Amino acid sequence: MVSENLFNYKVWIPSVAAFFLGVASVNGQTSKPKKDTLREKEIDEVVVVAYGKAKRNSYTGSVATISSDKINDRPVTNITKALEGQVAGIQTTSSSGQPGAVATIRIRGIGSVSASSDPLYVVDGIPFDGNLNAISPADIESISVLKDATASALYGSRGANGIIIITTKSGKKGESKVNLNISQGFSGRAVKDYEQVNTDQYFQLYWEALRNGYKSDKISSQQAAQMASDNLVSMLGINPYGSGYSKPVGTDGKLLPGATPLWNDDWRDVLQRMASRNQVDFNISGGSEKSNYFFSLGYLDDKGLAIESGFKRYNTRLKINSEVKKWLNVGVNLNYTNSIQQAPTSSDSKASNVIQAARVVPSFYPYYERNADGSYVLDAAGNRIFDFGKYRPTSALQNQNLAATLPLDKNENKEDNFSGKGFMEFIFLPELRFKTSFSIDLVNYNGHFYSNPLLGQGSEIGGSVTKSNTRTLSYTTSNILTYDKKFGKHHINVLAGQEFYKYDYQTISGSRSGFSLPYYYEPDAASLLVNFGGYSNKLSLLSYLGKVEYDFNNTYFLSASGRADASSRFGPDNRWGKFWSVGGSWKISNEEFIKSLNVFNQLTLRASYGGQGNDKLLLPNGQPLYYGYQELYRILTLGGEAGTTLEKAATNNLKWETNLNLNVGLEFAILNNRIKGNIEYFKRKSQDLLFNVPVAPSLGISDYPANVGTIQNTGFEFSLFTTPIRNEDFQWNVDVNLSTLNNKITKLPGGPLVVGTKQLREGGSVYDFFIQEWAGVDPSNGKPLWKTISKDANGNEVVGTTSEYSKATKIIQGSALPKLTGAISTSLNYKNFDFSALLTFKIGGKILDGDYTSLLHNGSSGGRSWGTEILNRWTPDNPNTDVPGLSTTTNNWTSTSSRFLYSGTYARLKNVSLGYTLPSDYFEKIGLKKFRIYVQAENLLTFYKHKGMDPEQALDGTTYFRYPAMRTITFGLQATL
Repeated sequence: MVSENLFNYKVWIPSVAAFFLGVASVNGQTSKPKKDTLREKEIDEVVVVAYGKAKRNSYTGSVATISSDKINDRPVTNITKALEGQVAGIQTTSSSGQPGAVATIRIRGIGSVSASSDPLYVVDGIPFDGNLNAISPADIESISVLKDATASALYGSRGANGIIIITTKSGKKGESKVNLNISQGFSGRAVKDYEQVNTDQYFQLYWEALRNGYKSDKISSQQAAQMASDNLVSMLGINPYGSGYSKPVGTDGKLLPGATPLWNDDWRDVLQRMASRNQVDFNISGGSEKSNYFFSLGYLDDKGLAIESGFKRYNTRLKINSEVKKWLNVGVNLNYTNSIQQAPTSSDSKASNVIQAARVVPSFYPYYERNADGSYVLDAAGNRIFDFGKYRPTSALQNQNLAATLPLDKNENKEDNFSGKGFMEFIFLPELRFKTSFSIDLVNYNGHFYSNPLLGQGSEIGGSVTKSNTRTLSYTTSNILTYDKKFGKHHINVLAGQEFYKYDYQTISGSRSGFSLPYYYEPDAASLLVNFGGYSNKLSLLSYLGKVEYDFNNTYFLSASGRADASSRFGPDNRWGKFWSVGGSWKISNEEFIKSLNVFNQLTLRASYGGQGNDKLLLPNGQPLYYGYQELYRILTLGGEAGTTLEKAATNNLKWETNLNLNVGLEFAILNNRIKGNIEYFKRKSQDLLFNVPVAPSLGISDYPANVGTIQNTGFEFSLFTTPIRNEDFQWNVDVNLSTLNNKITKLPGGPLVVGTKQLREGGSVYDFFIQEWAGVDPSNGKPLWKTISKDANGNEVVGTTSEYSKATKIIQGSALPKLTGAISTSLNYKNFDFSALLTFKIGGKILDGDYTSLLHNGSSGGRSWGTEILNRWTPDNPNTDVPGLSTTTNNWTSTSSRFLYSGTYARLKNVSLGYTLPSDYFEKIGLKKFRIYVQAENLLTFYKHKGMDPEQALDGTTYFRYPAMRTITFGLQATL
């Protein structure tokens, strides 16, 4: 019960918090750091690894652990976005700020070209196939990142690209706890959008483009200037200066005196917003000598920057472990999540892209219809009328007004995620155990996309609706026998097991159009069937695995593991893949000659080598290919008759892609563990690459899968953990991690291959830009120039320039991959205050900014916004510039070239957290032990030279009109009984 004395204290508590306080307690931070802190114990902490646990200082593999406090300090919806900067060797890219979007993660480089390079996610010991949005960060106890062969080989083909092991919270022995965390946040752009010219500048610039376009041998400059003044308003379709200035720009290219825009409607003001973020997490946990339990409930409402975008999640988890007999342990872990994502188009060049629409329509085109004097046009009820811009040029999104249509449309993704795990562990002898487990992941997805029949482009066909349903069911059975025994100074651990994995995917979708009534969203309300289809995919994987670990005197450690996987993706002759690893470590600090130095608290040298496989072949569109070796056909209809065409040729010789991984590391700790660190070198070789080889269209197919080439990733990883100050009242920690990466294609039979803006070639990386090289602007005429390379009659190379883009030569222009990634984090605890901050950065790499080019047309896209860089265009008075002259005749200068290739170097203050734990005296009368209030900021500051573009967009270094990253400020409270 909540004591009435609570309300006598001068403490403000939100009403929703007061409701829970009678049953609530939180994991607040301790008010005073103790000398025996977790940080001191990390040197010998137990980490979660493949099929078990191990002590960090004796483990032969490469593993990094992220604790729950580093996750809980991040106001993120998806756990993948909480990993950036936390571990050396991980490259994390949040390509979209859309709430609910998943970040792309690569561990130690790019391991494949046409197969997946995603890591395997393992939740509580079992590979996870559900949506990562289904896992609430508040339920996570720790995350382990397994990076080398010893750490990941036991997962065989599924661990070829590294493994991320997520361990959820469990109850602890002792008094039951009830935990509550409530937060309220606000979000906006993390990076300001590209700067644009204002209305006055635009009209003068476009006048100049018209004049230059009109000029010819038959039309003088004076005549062209008059024509530009006469036609300016009609070409743009609007006159924001009013009827008093029918020709607002004179023949001198200047605005007439007194001409002032009557309105300035920045479309970003109506298509974007300051968004809110609300989250409540509640859990109950406890345990006894023989059992423990954990139960949680969670709610999240994360609105997006773009109107009608957002993500809601309702989640619950129940986890119980019990020793039912001395010889039998059982456990169950159930998780259910319901999520609803509102996701209007926000990642391509379509007119319906709400992010792009806010950028490309100039502010002199109004949201609502205007009279000539600038006043609003009103309907019979006195309401403003949305302006759809039928008069606008097509490049200014003619007949489009997303501020009007998006609230009437639907762009909805609903998901139900159920994940269930159960195990029984039989203890035959203290050293001999057998564990059998079963895991199931069920994801039911429903997509609902509706275009209303009242307003916008959908009104032309009476509205349309598309609904799709996808059901994904996967399960894993696992049987593991372990033997663990000490013989004096000898210790041996043996593991043997078998697994079976089954995956079943089914989807169905249909579209209809022609609604007779508005505000009806279901297909039954539409009259015309547009299309209907569906298909299913199945996958099976049978595995056998084993591992042996030995150590002598807790100083010398050896390990070896093996696994055999049979994948249904390959033909019978190539179905089985065999994977292995060997590793060793030497705890040098246990040797007498090191102890006598009295310097090292720990000094461990470790090395490992092994191979894993990859069977996750992808289609060119990024979708999985489950039948890699089989001949596939496409069903088509003509005149009501069905027919088949070849979609994919049979490739019976297709086999496993293999990853060979070498890891050498040195871990140390000095000054009573006040300074700890880890230095590692890795070499990752991917051979027999699964690759979609392009073929001539005349063959009837676009490509076929084959094992082609070899890729090598090498690099160094450095992690340093320091505690400069530690006393009774104050503790300060500073951590640094750095990673280098060198990606190289070492073998590519058949010569170089061009894939989009990249070229794959021996000696290059998988993300080398192969595009035209910009050569500047011809100062004599303002035309764009590109570099050409040809050979003369003697075979000598001749370098020149051309103003015709089609004649320009493609040249390697660097790689999208950074040379160095890293992070600096710090945390301070002073009495009841706690503070932490994380700065992430990347050095090197290139980004091709295709978004920016949409704002830099030369005048041939009349009515589309202009970036301020166009103010530095070529003119006879400004001949030395890299922006060509204006004209309504296209010159292709915004076509793909090195002109729009920018440095990928940036730094971002990723997270800042400040908290205060109120003295327990305030609440001890009601048994409340801790009460903490805090403020957190995500993506607070970004340091980057190329203003307007978010540098954290895509691993391949190309922008695609994506949803920008969000800056989120969150206020919250935690409470503990």
